[in-house]
Amino acid sequence: MSPSKKTRSRRLRKKLYVGEFQEYGFRFEADLAAELSSDQQDDLICRLLDEAIEPQNLALGGWVTEGYVARYGRGSVTEQERQAVEAWLKQQPEYAAVRVAPLEDAWYPS
Repeated sequence: MSPSKKTRSRRLRKKLYVGEFQEYGFRFEADLAAELSSDQQDDLICRLLDEAIEPQNLALGGWVTEGYVARYGRGSVTEQERQAVEAWLKQQPEYAAVRVAPLEDAWYPS
């Protein structure tokens, strides 16, 4: 839940990640087309990180079938970056279905 909307100093807004310091990320879920071995899962997550996450300076929390993507360090994921990750996920033959949520507040998700 987001902190209440009351007047705060710039320093406190920055510390709480609210106002002009709000940061955005997004969730994803995916259904596998077939059961994957441990090695296949490792390969898929490494490709995701190498090809879609790290080149855009993003960070991933999660694993093969679900996760949360945010900016590595301070800042927000852009809509273009979200769409690029979504496109990458949907192009992978290992996935039968992919659901990518819209951008949301990374510190106070609803």
